Amino acid sequence: MSNGVKIGLAVVAGLILLGVIIIGWGVGQYNKAVSMDEQVKAQWAQVENQLKRRYDLIPNLVETVKGYAKHERELFEKIAESRTQYFQAKSVGDKIQASNQLEGTLSRLLLLRESYPQLKANESFLKLQDSLEGTENRIAVERKRYNETAQVLNTYRRTVLGSIISSIAGIGEAKYYEVPTAQKETPKVAF
Repeated sequence: MSNGVKIGLAVVAGLILLGVIIIGWGVGQYNKAVSMDEQVKAQWAQVENQLKRRYDLIPNLVETVKGYAKHERELFEKIAESRTQYFQAKSVGDKIQASNQLEGTLSRLLLLRESYPQLKANESFLKLQDSLEGTENRIAVERKRYNETAQVLNTYRRTVLGSIISSIAGIGEAKYYEVPTAQKETPKVAF
């Protein structure tokens, strides 16, 4: 073989090696984007587990409180409506909105104990309240973890190569789970 042929083969081999490296890197980036998307979905499933726990506890809490606060019909209707909206929601955003609506209403429900001293001392109510408060803490932790995972994906999506890879993989922006401004204030209960 002549030197020209050897050089030509070396260039072709080098180009093939470079192509394999680039394709391998691209596949790695694609897999990274898919993995981050799956992590967001898995973390959202954890949030949903805790939200479901909350929604399972609510009917018991409501029934206990109803016995003491019969005239609080509007509050109970809002809780039932929020619960229904959550289970009928089709997207993460809709579920977040229904959950946020419920959080404000639950705060009002839990404040009822101040107006009903006998409810405050009721053992069933206290157990349910403790369970619900524990669940609310779990939701806060899972919501934080979900938002951290969403941030990782969204940051990756905003990089030049990440946006290209995410687009190819069909991965959209993850919606953050944010508490609405209206719910950041302490709820007021008036009778």
